[in-house]
Amino acid sequence: MTAPLRVGFVGIGHMGRPMAKNIVASGYAVSVYDADQARAARFATEHGSTAAASPEALGRASDLVITMLPAGSDVRDVVLGTGRGGVAATLTRGGVVVDMSSSDPVGTRELGRELVARGIALIDAPVSGLVPRAESGTLTIMIGADDEAAFAVAEPVLKRLGERLIRVGSLGAGHAMKALNNFVAASAFTATAEALIVGKRFGLDPRVMAQVLNVSTGRSFHSDVSFPDHVLTRRFATGFTLGLLAKDVRIAGDLSAAVDASTPLIELVTRLFAEGRDEIGADQDNSAIIKLWERRNDVIVEG
Repeated sequence: MTAPLRVGFVGIGHMGRPMAKNIVASGYAVSVYDADQARAARFATEHGSTAAASPEALGRASDLVITMLPAGSDVRDVVLGTGRGGVAATLTRGGVVVDMSSSDPVGTRELGRELVARGIALIDAPVSGLVPRAESGTLTIMIGADDEAAFAVAEPVLKRLGERLIRVGSLGAGHAMKALNNFVAASAFTATAEALIVGKRFGLDPRVMAQVLNVSTGRSFHSDVSFPDHVLTRRFATGFTLGLLAKDVRIAGDLSAAVDASTPLIELVTRLFAEGRDEIGADQDNSAIIKLWERRNDVIVEG
């Protein structure tokens, strides 16, 4: 009889918390780790799991480890350790690490090579969808994997987290796709913001403009959701920070440079979101970047 799969989860933040909760609810034995150990302990108490005292302890208690962290550098630190072993020091040979963070795809491939040498497989599986979809287990998951046996181990767990699992290529492809998706999203937000700013200065009603966009060719997720629900209402609460979106757009720019592509729009949007992060604040909601552009145009887009 095969022993039940033991799952470790690193990163009990806005997205990680509901994701880990869904894995526990699916009947897996789950250990959690967070840099904020009190946060991990609260989660363990509330949801019937175990809080690991360190990445090494988590690796020892797991067959499959999922990371949901702010950046690829954080993933590398927790997996390989800084000055000590990290998860990989104690995860048994044949173990699997699934990075669901928004990480640099080039760095993901480098980490994958280091883990293979230790007998550990790495899969990248970043997500699209905000906290409500994490809570409902209906995320879209973009998967890059080289090891089919490792993917077979991870797939049932991933199905508890997302309703759409899309294999996009080899290791690193998931992270590349996530960064490029978020670049497209940031570009659509920028275009919609500028259109509404120009329209407001001309005398158009921003809410009516959003209605027209949403039944016309200018429709996007942002015209449909971000502007009516967060910008025009001034709520600015999509659940995804400006710092994280700026980071993802920068990853798309780094990827463009790595493959020697000519991408002037990626360069422009990278600069715009870096400016917004620095002037509005990395911890602010990503939709709040419009405040910078409103200030420069002496107009407020609301309705």
